Amino acid sequence: MPMITTKDGVEIFFKDWGKGQPIVFSHGWPLSADDWDAQMLFFLRHGYRDIAHDRRGHGRSTQTWDGNEMNTYAADLAALTEMLDLKNAIHVGHSTGGGEVARYIGRHGARRVAKAVLIGAVPPLMMKTAANPGGLPMEAFDQIRAGVLKDRSQFFKDLTVPFYGANRPGASVSQGLRDSFWLQGMQAGHKAVFDCIKAFSETDFTEDLKAIDVPTLIIHGDDDQIVPIADSALLSAKLIKNAQLKIYKGAPHGMCSTLKDRINEDLLSFFKS
Repeated sequence: MPMITTKDGVEIFFKDWGKGQPIVFSHGWPLSADDWDAQMLFFLRHGYRDIAHDRRGHGRSTQTWDGNEMNTYAADLAALTEMLDLKNAIHVGHSTGGGEVARYIGRHGARRVAKAVLIGAVPPLMMKTAANPGGLPMEAFDQIRAGVLKDRSQFFKDLTVPFYGANRPGASVSQGLRDSFWLQGMQAGHKAVFDCIKAFSETDFTEDLKAIDVPTLIIHGDDDQIVPIADSALLSAKLIKNAQLKIYKGAPHGMCSTLKDRINEDLLSFFKS
């Protein structure tokens, strides 16, 4: 399997398909690079080079004990881009992956970056604080931790309902899609999954967003039950210089799967603009 080895000895699995301008995909929690297959196949047919990695502790990468936090995730992404010598790359991040993209650009700069896309992304900060009164309370994330510790297999199965909006009237979410989420989640290391809850909920990306100076597209569903739009995309769009905000009415968090055709076409239009 294609791997890079980080400075601390962690093996990071990645897919590298096709030729052309590179698109680098960063996945959400607790998933893997496989969550981007619908996008990768689409852009492969449109002449792009598609790269997606399994975050440390997830998928086929090393099941890590340490380093399951945003600074290290961003460093791993930087190591991947350096090893592949990617230039003029488009970085696309969903959910936790959106935070990873923001922290990567914030800490490592945009020298190799042409554009960025944040989809259902966790920035600027998910958790409620004095400076972020609209965020979710710590109790919400403690409940996620408790669910992962008690029975992560069942927790992941239950999570697919709000993740894909299967609890909304008229929703059509296949069992196969829900099973794919569960399978990817169960491939991740338990310690990494647990630690990443803190990473995606408590990391403040405000300064990272202010540092992004490449064309950026923000896509978010206004019925996102995982990362509420009011305290994520709407705020991020104000912090990133000249960001484009595209709101999908009624769309869930997992819209890269449930609305993949629309997502793909909107991404293609942005890439070509």
